[in-house]
Amino acid sequence: MKVVAVINQKGGVGKTTTTTNLCHALAEVGYKVTAIDFDPQGQLAISLGIITQDIGGIDEAMLAKKTALQQVIRVRHNLALVPAGPRLKDIEQLLAAGQPKGMVLKTALGSYFADQDFVFIDCPPSSGFLIANALVVADQVLVPMTGDFLSLQGLSHLMATIRRFEKALKRRYKLAIVISRFASTRRMARQVLNIVLTHFPKQVLATIIREASALAECPSFGKTILEYSPNSRPANDFRDLAQDFLNDRVMSYDNK
Repeated sequence: MKVVAVINQKGGVGKTTTTTNLCHALAEVGYKVTAIDFDPQGQLAISLGIITQDIGGIDEAMLAKKTALQQVIRVRHNLALVPAGPRLKDIEQLLAAGQPKGMVLKTALGSYFADQDFVFIDCPPSSGFLIANALVVADQVLVPMTGDFLSLQGLSHLMATIRRFEKALKRRYKLAIVISRFASTRRMARQVLNIVLTHFPKQVLATIIREASALAECPSFGKTILEYSPNSRPANDFRDLAQDFLNDRVMSYDNK
């Protein structure tokens, strides 16, 4: 089992879109995947068709009310979801005094998902308690980012956070960057891509997820892009991205 934290402290960069569709693309080719909605907004669950907001999820597992396995919802073939739960937004205040707060998620997950190929954690746009817990359990960090200047600044701040955790935990994360919501006609987007490739060589996955209205539409139907528009360009982008992820296919100046 590999645990992948999908993180960017900046909002609006495609974290949930990436998690939803990449997880389904991996499940589609036969991998067993569990996605954890670790954002109190619960948008991953909505994107996968779970619209009931008052059901328990990873919040109950972190509070030791139920096991993480009891909170699993089978949402697609080979794809399971652990929802956020209504108490996730207040989880830090609800924990017992003296409990090691950085280990709460690790304790909650235990060995329940050892039979899964991948566990993806869709993280909130923040740098606090929830991100700390995700980084403690993660084997790999997946960073979606868009082709704009503020996204580039956000990446710089995120890398500083990751380096602090690497130093504290005495480990190195495998890092992969996904270029999402990309508009190739925008000069700024191309400039940002070049800067990222310069500073993060061999860490940008080869497939760019291009801007498409269908990607914004499909969550309102509770469908992934592979279901909503299975033969579309963005659906094929995510299928290609899944192969990039599996085979460590990265972008270079020669193939961008």
